[in-house]
Amino acid sequence: MKTKQLVLTAMFVALGVVLPQAFHAIPNAGSVFLPMHIPVLMSGFVVGPLFGLICGVATPLLSHLIFGMPPAPVLPGMLCELAVYGLMTGLLSRLIKIKNVTAKTYIVLILAMLAGRLTYGVLNALVFKAGSYSMQAWTSAAFITALPGIVIQLILIPVLIVRLKKAGLID
Repeated sequence: MKTKQLVLTAMFVALGVVLPQAFHAIPNAGSVFLPMHIPVLMSGFVVGPLFGLICGVATPLLSHLIFGMPPAPVLPGMLCELAVYGLMTGLLSRLIKIKNVTAKTYIVLILAMLAGRLTYGVLNALVFKAGSYSMQAWTSAAFITALPGIVIQLILIPVLIVRLKKAGLID
């Protein structure tokens, strides 16, 4: 099982590194459409909390090292945010016991997205950008600018997870 999880985690990391490249030709498209978030959020559902966490750490770090994106000032907060996404989708998908796969997927996804965004905001306010990060900056970045990406995540990820479950490819 560990080999399968490692291979799938590597696939999600690769998707998370390559997918954003299609968006970086458009200014600020990464922060609007959040393409790196999709593979990381999905990883927790598929490979579990530990490998989801690893995917969330490795994806922005490798992307930064290879392509310089996310840029250095954004990297620490985003790394923590994505780590929480992978961890929480993995944990919550195992802890929440709801028979309806679609409903469960939405609940897990929304809770994980909120946990990641809260982590991003708190760590930026208290550690990474202490003294220069406001509630307004967080709200704008996490919810207003990112609204198209949030909508894409809420449409695409549940469809993919439900189909993977129906195909018997994930539990």
